[in-house]
Amino acid sequence: MEIDSIYPKVRAIVADVLAFDEDEIKRDGSLVNDYSAESIDFLDLVYQLEREFKIKIPRGQIEQEARRGLDVQEFEKNGRLTDRGLEQLKLYLSEVPEDRFSSNMLTSLIPTLFTVETFCKVVLRETERTEQAAAS
Repeated sequence: MEIDSIYPKVRAIVADVLAFDEDEIKRDGSLVNDYSAESIDFLDLVYQLEREFKIKIPRGQIEQEARRGLDVQEFEKNGRLTDRGLEQLKLYLSEVPEDRFSSNMLTSLIPTLFTVETFCKVVLRETERTEQAAAS
């Protein structure tokens, strides 16, 4: 499965959850800055994606996976990303345009970086994990 194969369904779910027309939803659109998503919207979005794709998306998964290999102090200090944490996050969220990242960024602002494609990638990873677990 590839992003192109699931993007239409993810886009439809994002449009439904955020009350936009599907043609207004762009792959690189920021859920927070472009579509005004709030924390309750993220909960609904995750729930809808889990139902549609028959997966489970653990809370905080994106940040945990972005931090992989770094302990908490290496990733963030006093609620702000360290230089290493920022670089790790940029690698993990490679679909996010470079200009959306800022040095010394508050970790609480990480969700403002999430795009429609970010959630496509999450769905792909969780689908692969689910399939691997079923095959074991």
